[in-house]
Amino acid sequence: MDIKKLNAYNAIVPVISLASTFVQEDLEIEGEYCYSREGNPTRNCLEKKISKLEKADFGLVFSSGLSAITTIINTLSSGDKIICIDDVYGGTYRYFTQVCKKFGIEVIFVDLTNELLDISQYMNEKTKMIWIETPTNPLLKIVDIKRISEIAHKNNSIVVVDNTFLTPYFQLPLTFGADIVVHSVSKYLNGHSDVIMGAIMTLDPGIYESLKFLQNSLGTIPSPFDCYLVLRGLKTFSIRMEKHEKNANIIAHNLKIHKNILKVIYPGFDTHPQHKIAQEQQTGFGGMISFYLKVEDVKDCKKEVSKFFKNLKYISLAESLGGTDTLIECPALMTHKCVPDKEKSGITDNLIRLSVGIEDVDTILLDLYTSLDHFQI
Repeated sequence: MDIKKLNAYNAIVPVISLASTFVQEDLEIEGEYCYSREGNPTRNCLEKKISKLEKADFGLVFSSGLSAITTIINTLSSGDKIICIDDVYGGTYRYFTQVCKKFGIEVIFVDLTNELLDISQYMNEKTKMIWIETPTNPLLKIVDIKRISEIAHKNNSIVVVDNTFLTPYFQLPLTFGADIVVHSVSKYLNGHSDVIMGAIMTLDPGIYESLKFLQNSLGTIPSPFDCYLVLRGLKTFSIRMEKHEKNANIIAHNLKIHKNILKVIYPGFDTHPQHKIAQEQQTGFGGMISFYLKVEDVKDCKKEVSKFFKNLKYISLAESLGGTDTLIECPALMTHKCVPDKEKSGITDNLIRLSVGIEDVDTILLDLYTSLDHFQI
């Protein structure tokens, strides 16, 4: 990347431009920047950098991951239809089921991991978009991006892939046929749990122009300082992602053999149902692990689960993921509590989601093992 082209004054560290407005030389000549909602030097620097990471021609950043999602959905019209993977982040599910329907946009949830399922049966002329998370949150299902994209394009639909869990370091959805990639930048791209931000990348100039217009019209932009923080976080991006995955691989294999663990879900296991697809479209398996605690009664295990969390001395009980610190949560009671009938899909109270950090792996393991040895009532 040519730093001189991205940064004012040839600075190694991008300049934080806090200006809300910019001087125009003439009524007839509009400068590169006019008003910061429309364009800002620090934000544009970040947009260019993220788009290069994702091998996209265009990139946009937003005030949150959900504002990025909102902007994408604003390209649709009342009566349009979305097909969404059946396991999806709770905030996305809430937006799709409680907000989209108010504007006449129908969202249906389908198991897109089923290779025997012909999703064309769910599509008609109103189906404009297929929404994928891969790996999914929190069950870590893997969706074949190339297969779904081919089906979508034959039916005049576009494909959106939420690439938050793997990032462009381990997966490049646009190279497998996706039309749009979306991120919660708050997670791995920033990597330090101190920014809320979203991003969208695409190769399609028409899609970009539509989204750029909406970014300006809706005003869902991040602050220049937050953009600076993400740019700083990206300086250690590759090192962090390597360490996240290395730690997660060790921890997943150790959790698998603990007597108080019922099941561990990790795409790096050859027993994972979509492990082969993961190998084909990913260059790594990331830092996310989900596992089920072995409890006496899945329907009445909150006390046991609570005790497990309270026994942890080092790992923090918190929502979000992708930071340098290891975080742990219970999706059914936290990030996915808005999802109805979640037990049917496997999001039970004893399901635990672990975002493995970059700390000393023995410290993380010791904390988990100590708590697992004593959590049962």
